Amino acid sequence: ISRLLHVNGVVDVPPQNIVSVSFPLGGYLRSTKLMPGMHVVRGETIGVIEDPALIQLQQDYLIASSRLTYLQQEYERQKLLNENKVNADKLYQQAQADLSAQRVLVKGYREKLLLIGISPDRLTEQSISRSVAIHSPISGFVSKVNVNIGKYVTATDVLFELINPDDMHAMLTVFEKDITSVKIGQRVQVSFVDEADRSFECEVILVSKNVNDDRGALVHCHFEQQPDNLLPGMFLNASIHVNNQPAMMLPEEAVVRYGNKHYVFESNGGGKFTMLEVQTGMTENGRVVINHADAGFPGKTLVTRNAYTLLSK
Repeated sequence: ISRLLHVNGVVDVPPQNIVSVSFPLGGYLRSTKLMPGMHVVRGETIGVIEDPALIQLQQDYLIASSRLTYLQQEYERQKLLNENKVNADKLYQQAQADLSAQRVLVKGYREKLLLIGISPDRLTEQSISRSVAIHSPISGFVSKVNVNIGKYVTATDVLFELINPDDMHAMLTVFEKDITSVKIGQRVQVSFVDEADRSFECEVILVSKNVNDDRGALVHCHFEQQPDNLLPGMFLNASIHVNNQPAMMLPEEAVVRYGNKHYVFESNGGGKFTMLEVQTGMTENGRVVINHADAGFPGKTLVTRNAYTLLSK
């Protein structure tokens, strides 16, 4: 038998499944079609940013790349002259230092372009653009839209919040007096407010190690089969199966209460019965646990129905 621990909770999304979309360099939002609840596909354009700084960055990269080509050629000339002892070592060393510094500068510009989604290898003087497209990093749905067209956004502003719904789980709140009974791997049955008569099987995957201000701890459960139309924040009821163990049980009809004590009836044959005091435990599915200390209790013939009829006699 397992004791059922009844708790409440909500549908939660792991942090790795929530993505906040921002633009690293800032700019004006020129266009977007997103609304909360819309579905997006990984790689889909979800917004367009434009700003003069984007043009300047592309210009700087192309100019730095062009100068890198010149410095590479100059370095080769100075190296050849130095090997033939035609020029001073100082000129060769200066060319070598200028080439190294320019490589670092080009590498920095290149990484900035990649950061905003522009391919440096495809950038030419004809392809310089004042706008950059923002692409969805995941497939999922939109939970928040924090900007509107024409608004200037900085690198720290969150434009959109996207959620990947593939791995949502149940986050339950268990009071501190019961948290020690909850273990990883225990079975959980979850039901929702709109479908109270339908339950879904879950498994405990994580038990938090701290208690919050409400004297409760969080327990995370994974759905064995994720329900359809599951949304973050949905309220749910849950029953955690704790302390699974064998137990001696009788039907509830077999146990009577008399004088603040519990009894069962042993059949002695010939229509004669004896009342035996018992200690009862929890009940489940119409059965009650019998906690007995008498070693001779197992094996007795007990009345399992209409015990209160015998008590009235």
